[in-house]
Amino acid sequence: MLLTLIALAVLVYLADTISIRFHIPKGRQILGSVTIRRYYAVPLKSGKHDLYFATPQNQTCVHSLFPHLGYAPCWYLNRKKVQRVNE
Repeated sequence: MLLTLIALAVLVYLADTISIRFHIPKGRQILGSVTIRRYYAVPLKSGKHDLYFATPQNQTCVHSLFPHLGYAPCWYLNRKKVQRVNE
């Protein structure tokens, strides 16, 4: 059972990789862009945090299930549009 699940996961990853590398289906955009908003949480001596908001930036993503070509999947970045950076 475990071996079957591992084989299925590898097969899905390979199919995702092939669809990205060979542009399957034709006419599909491989790369996209998502606007990310970051803010920095700087701890103060009182135990509270001071927040500093950065300007929104576009981040390149790939339209796939898994990360490919050095980019995160667009579905993942769409869920993480606001990112906290702890200093």
